[in-house]
Amino acid sequence: MPAARRIPRAAGLPPAAEAPARLRVGVVGAGRVGAVLGAALAAAGHEVVAAAGLSADSAERAARLLPGVPLLPADSVVAAADLVVLAVPDDTLPGLIAGLAGTDGWRAGQLAFHTSGAHGLAVLEPAERAGVLPLALHPAMTFSGAAEDVDRLPGAPFGVTGRPAHRAVAETLVLEMGGEPFFVAEEDRPLYHAALVTGANHLVTLVAEAADLLRAAGVDAPARVLTPLLSAALDNGLRRGDRGLTGPVSRGDVGTVRDHLATLAERAPDSVGAYVAMAQRTTQRALASGRLKRHDGAPLLDLLTAHGPGSLASGRAEG
Repeated sequence: MPAARRIPRAAGLPPAAEAPARLRVGVVGAGRVGAVLGAALAAAGHEVVAAAGLSADSAERAARLLPGVPLLPADSVVAAADLVVLAVPDDTLPGLIAGLAGTDGWRAGQLAFHTSGAHGLAVLEPAERAGVLPLALHPAMTFSGAAEDVDRLPGAPFGVTGRPAHRAVAETLVLEMGGEPFFVAEEDRPLYHAALVTGANHLVTLVAEAADLLRAAGVDAPARVLTPLLSAALDNGLRRGDRGLTGPVSRGDVGTVRDHLATLAERAPDSVGAYVAMAQRTTQRALASGRLKRHDGAPLLDLLTAHGPGSLASGRAEG
């Protein structure tokens, strides 16, 4: 089989030729995440024997990252593997695992991990009842399907959930893929995932929204304007938290926020709701952190509430 793209191994791990317990790996879901993790496991010396993927994009990605690996139905992939990587959408995962259990697709002694941030071990119970060792290994990294996804994996943090007796296995797999494991309790898994979605997915929406508004304002290259500003804001937020806040809310500039709402209502009415929601939460956090005094924050909250969902003034500003 042609060599998969090389992914750097984590420091301290033995060379692939010397590492013990090489596994036959099956990847169910050769999408943005599954193909990259399969390539990482191949680079660690494991043998990726089969993959499942329904879309043309999955087939193309598998051909690029997992050259020579056959695309088979999910049950055939599971049957061929010692280690099963389940990299399918969150809502698909429970039915897939239960369906494989219902057709005796799992076998005792297999390892299986899913890549869902939203799920923990409970979703793997049908496989665990069949004797499968269950793990939840979620790369806290964004994968877009582009070539650079492979280069983002080394050093990426992985949110790991597993039985105490299986922690060593989980750590080894993550380190072999080039990641850095940290443990998340089963009951904390939904909150953990909501945090990542808030930070990553919503950030993309905010950036795209800001870029659209700049284009509407006549700025031809919004990325040139936003890159230094947003890079500094992200750095401030990560290092200083709420103390890194700047702008009209942190100063209690009600007039500026009122003007923003009037302009958005006229020029970009679909953006009013998002602006109001973020400004309300920003005001609340600024008040809680002491960045904004109560007598300055109250008028802001009154203004924003008047333009919030369900109000008669929603979508249009005061004159």
